[in-house]
Amino acid sequence: MVDQEKYQSKLDYIFNQIPSYQQVGKIAYKEGLDTMLEFDKISGSPHKSYLVIHVAGTNGKGSVSHMIASVLMSCGIKVGLYTSPHLVDFRERIKVNGQMIPKESVYDFLEGYDSFISSAKPSFFEITTAMAFDYFRKSNVDIAVVETGLGGRLDSTNIVSPIISIITNIAMDHCEHLGYSLVAIAKEKGGIIKENVPVVVGEYSRATRDVFESIADSKGSPLIFSQEYTYSDVTLDDYDLDLYGDYQVHNLRTVLTALKVLSRSPRFMALTGENWSDVNIREGLKSVIKNTGFRGRWEYLSLFPPVICDTGHNVNGLSYVFSQLRRQDFKRMFCLIGIVADKDLDKILGLLPQSAYYLFTNAKIERALDAGVLAERCRSLGLEGEVVPSVQEAIARFKEFCTEGDMLFIGGSTFVVGEAIQFFEKNENFFAN
Repeated sequence: MVDQEKYQSKLDYIFNQIPSYQQVGKIAYKEGLDTMLEFDKISGSPHKSYLVIHVAGTNGKGSVSHMIASVLMSCGIKVGLYTSPHLVDFRERIKVNGQMIPKESVYDFLEGYDSFISSAKPSFFEITTAMAFDYFRKSNVDIAVVETGLGGRLDSTNIVSPIISIITNIAMDHCEHLGYSLVAIAKEKGGIIKENVPVVVGEYSRATRDVFESIADSKGSPLIFSQEYTYSDVTLDDYDLDLYGDYQVHNLRTVLTALKVLSRSPRFMALTGENWSDVNIREGLKSVIKNTGFRGRWEYLSLFPPVICDTGHNVNGLSYVFSQLRRQDFKRMFCLIGIVADKDLDKILGLLPQSAYYLFTNAKIERALDAGVLAERCRSLGLEGEVVPSVQEAIARFKEFCTEGDMLFIGGSTFVVGEAIQFFEKNENFFAN
């Protein structure tokens, strides 16, 4: 077992010396695939040892990736799962059959490639991508579900040759890197489309459809829109899904379409044998959280009083979240909100429920928008609330207010949700005291 101090030292190095985009924003963004290709070469191109499902999109790619992984696990396939960002533990990013990469494997990888990391200075995401691909090979996975980090065309994961490409949807986010129009963003996300490899698109607009059709046509890639496919009218009531956000219906349709396309692949079906069945597919979909450890999507952190968190963090995602929130049964709604500074604040503020009382805070990251600035902007729109220095203190403040019939929503950023989850893990009976 690796010494905890040595492990933490290695982890701190890649967080602090080679910071992640999620932590510090655009200064960590590294354009181009040259370093990733070099890293891949010296590590022996491990991703060529197993099949790959490649998932991109503005919203929903995490849910789609976890849902597919869960289904494949239920069909007896050994599955690698690479997603980002993590909520509590770095190792959440890299899993095999739902189990996080061991600390020993993280340490050994960073130690083994220390010379290359020091000289070539790959980005945080390039390091974690190479680590995931290497670990999946060493774990002898049958297939890996790989989620892009940012964009698609120039994303570090875009060195794979997948058996299927999936693009969940296109919305305005990370515009400084991907473009300031849906067409521009679609071109970047569409960069994961490979020659003669089928691609499933979850949601589209007229403009983005043209982009996907043009790219797919130029590469001879079969293109399937889930909105027009067999499962276009599927509802959440049709499947016993253990993910409860209203927005999951779009992800469910995307997943079912992708699974249908995969079932036509002899290479894929050779992995499943007789285990590929509607029964196992349904079992996988109702056990996503249990199978993969997926968290933070319309998740109840407490039932009495109800405390709901969701990682929705851009206009598209938050519009679904706040619409569902307004339909909950409560006497008073409290919202613990923190936002990162590079989001479209004007549009996000227009989504916030007017009737709620707000606890404005910021996560412990450099990208966090100052809670005072957020509060001032919200108050100018007639929203009521107060500034609380930290997520933990904001939860404690809600406890002071709380009476029967009250509920708390926690969100606005992945990092606020991550800190809230960590708080409730350490304080399971917080509201009972």
